[in-house]
Amino acid sequence: MRNKQRSLRLLLALLAVFALVAAACGDDDDTDAGDETTTTADGEAPSSDIRVGMVYDIGGRGDQSFNDAAAAGLDLAATELGVEVRDLEPTAGGENREELLRLLAEEGYDLVIGVGFAFEDAIVVAAGEFPDTTFAIVDAAPEADNIKGLVFAEDQGSFLVGVAAALKSETGQIGFIGGVEIPLIQKFEAGYVAGAQAVNPDIEIDISYITQAPDFSGFNDPARGKEIAASMYQGGADVVYHAAGGSGGGLFEAASEAGEPGEVWAIGVDSDQYLTVGAPLNEYILTSMLKRVDVAVFETIKAFTEGDAAGGVSVFDLSVDGVGYATSGGFVDDIADQLDDYKARVVAGEFTFE
Repeated sequence: MRNKQRSLRLLLALLAVFALVAAACGDDDDTDAGDETTTTADGEAPSSDIRVGMVYDIGGRGDQSFNDAAAAGLDLAATELGVEVRDLEPTAGGENREELLRLLAEEGYDLVIGVGFAFEDAIVVAAGEFPDTTFAIVDAAPEADNIKGLVFAEDQGSFLVGVAAALKSETGQIGFIGGVEIPLIQKFEAGYVAGAQAVNPDIEIDISYITQAPDFSGFNDPARGKEIAASMYQGGADVVYHAAGGSGGGLFEAASEAGEPGEVWAIGVDSDQYLTVGAPLNEYILTSMLKRVDVAVFETIKAFTEGDAAGGVSVFDLSVDGVGYATSGGFVDDIADQLDDYKARVVAGEFTFE
């Protein structure tokens, strides 16, 4: 009897080992395709036959900014619409963007989304190879029958946080940190400068970019972001706004080392970064420029489930709350009426941005 029990225990142990080996092999296969997660509504089987794939920009989920905003829209679609979703992250240099888009199309995903303007060339190629697949891209609008362009009025949202910066600044000096100096990020800068100058024409604005194209590492270099921000605070700026993706974490750290909450401020971007960075750094976040990538992604998926598979361009601006500003923390409650007034004036076309 003991021998039979011993044999049974041995057999169970061997089966456990084989299971672990099989799981490890499966993990290796996933790694070859890029970092990914697969989500269904509430962890259950999807209730829709539609499958949606997404490829993030460099940094993927967890950047507490641009990619996380896209992920929120995708997750909401899985929960609310019952679609099956899969998301992938490119390599650190983003060299395999096209490969991942093609992979999702080959696997039969009906709608494939690229997060960020850097996907433009790759998505045009993929859309040409898979004409029966609908593609969507955030921050670009290439012309094709099966590509949906999702673009934003970043300058309008940045205008409002520029107004907030000028109203809150005690030194009359503020800063702007861009991740990479390209036309898209220059829109953030232009709006921010215009908003600050609308309040105080004499305000001093320090402007710095982490890298120049084609070096896009500036969107994922918090150490360099911290170095630039620290220099701005030391030079007299008391409010600094970033449009630098994952590099913005360095700004928040620099603010926490430059003074007490309320003495110096940082302004986040894309998502409500007060909610994502956590204490104690969030006490330094005056507001965030909300670029509702989550709304754009969700609405695009929703429209697709309702039969809209055609290409085209959708613009998300202040008039549809596609951009805006965050109020978490209550730090802009005292200037909310002024911000709302400036918002109405922007929607009315009173301000232009260059």
